[in-house]
Amino acid sequence: MKPNEYPAQAWDPEGDRDQRRSDNMTDSSTDSTQVDILPFIGRLGASGTGSLPRNSYNENFLKALPDAAPLMTLSDQFALRPFLTIGLWKAALMEGVGSLMLVWVTIFANSSPPVLPSQPTDRWGVFDNASFLGPLVGGALNFFYISMFIFCFGGVTGAHLNPTITIATLFARLCSLPRAILYVAFQMGGAAIGGLLARAAHGSRDFKTGGCWMFNDIVPVGDAFVIEFMTCLIMLFFAFGTGLDPRQRETIGPTLGPFMVGISVASLTFGTGFVRYGYGGAGLNPARCFGSYVGSHFPNFHWIHWTSNILACAIHAVFYHLVPPWKGKPQ
Repeated sequence: MKPNEYPAQAWDPEGDRDQRRSDNMTDSSTDSTQVDILPFIGRLGASGTGSLPRNSYNENFLKALPDAAPLMTLSDQFALRPFLTIGLWKAALMEGVGSLMLVWVTIFANSSPPVLPSQPTDRWGVFDNASFLGPLVGGALNFFYISMFIFCFGGVTGAHLNPTITIATLFARLCSLPRAILYVAFQMGGAAIGGLLARAAHGSRDFKTGGCWMFNDIVPVGDAFVIEFMTCLIMLFFAFGTGLDPRQRETIGPTLGPFMVGISVASLTFGTGFVRYGYGGAGLNPARCFGSYVGSHFPNFHWIHWTSNILACAIHAVFYHLVPPWKGKPQ
């Protein structure tokens, strides 16, 4: 066994680490330190790296964390044993911390007064007012923020930080049901706290957030649903293709993957943020909009951020399973 394969292959989430350290110390030729990272096949930006082979050698480990390797069976995916794995709870907690910070900074940096921007002019359209400049600034900031958060949290949690990504990996069988439940729960809790902190930073709850506002007396909710659905579907194809597909290891890999996901989200939020007057662009992250509404006011259209995204996750999963990146059978 190669030395760089030892931590992943020999990792035991419920084992006695002190005993392993003691065993290592008896051999002066063996390094007693190892990288503390739980294998996870749904790690965003990693292009399938950092996972285990599904074989008899890893059988006990995969009972505790079945999504540490590809080709999960449905019974493994819906098994409840991972709830007993402390490492999974730690990862979920860090998902909440990351979501808190991401939601706060993207709300605070992309907020504006809760009024309609100036109407487009006959000569310049939307290109000389806040309808264009707001999404432009927000899209640029999203690229840096999302890329950096994926780099920072990728090795710890998989850097989902978004219920849409977690639900999409669940439907694609890259994430177990217990992990999905814990991740979404902590993402929502972190987003709520981030929204309250954004309200405190603004000194008021009278603000609107780019990607989460709409004046439905100007833009019908059905139109916004279509925009959110199509944008989310495109984002999932982008994110899976550049950040989760093992076939892209050689061309993109973990070094470029987070940047590519950041570019995808930034370009989509910018591209949908100025076309329809009265619509602030696609949200793509229902937890972020939930946090924004906790900090400001809840509208009557928040349901579209969930239903359209879950529908996009389901349709994406159909095509994902038609052309799966992994082949073979569990050994």
